[in-house]
Amino acid sequence: MTEHPSSAGVGFADQPHVYNPVTQPQLFAAVIRKRCVAFIIDAIIILALTVIAYVAVAVLGVVTLGLAWLMFGLVFPAVGLGYNALTVGGPNSATIGQRMMGLTVSMWYGGKVTPLIAAFHALLFWFSLVIFCPILLWAFFDQRKRCLHDILAGVVVINRP
Repeated sequence: MTEHPSSAGVGFADQPHVYNPVTQPQLFAAVIRKRCVAFIIDAIIILALTVIAYVAVAVLGVVTLGLAWLMFGLVFPAVGLGYNALTVGGPNSATIGQRMMGLTVSMWYGGKVTPLIAAFHALLFWFSLVIFCPILLWAFFDQRKRCLHDILAGVVVINRP
C-alpha cells in the first residue's frame, strides 16, 4: 500500500495548532474574563431550563401515576449536557453566553466541534468544577488560555475572528 504524498511523515498528532497566540494574540485577549462572564450567563440559562424541565417531569409524573418522577435525578445532567451539545456543537459553535461575550469554540486543529465532543467537554468541565476546582486555574499558565478540560477534549475557546 502506498502513502499519499501530501501526508508522508506527518501524523495527526504532528499537525500544528491552527490558533497561534504569538502570531494571533487578538484571538486570546481577555478570554479568561469573558469565559467567566459567559459561564454565569449560561448557568442562569441552564438553571431556568432545568426548572422548566422539573415542572414538566412533575406534571408528567402526575399523568403517569408517579412513574416519571423517577427521572428527577436525570433532569439537571440532561439539560446541562444537552444545552452544550446543541449550542457548542451547533452552527454557532458557542453557548449563548459565549456568543454574548464574542467567543467561539473550535477544535485545536481548526475543525468544528461536534455535539458529542461538546457534551464531553461540558462533562469534563462539570467534573473539574465539582471535584477539583483549582484545575480551572491552568488557563492562567497556558498560552492559549485553555483549561485542562479544554485540552482533554481537544478544543480551544477564542475571540470570534
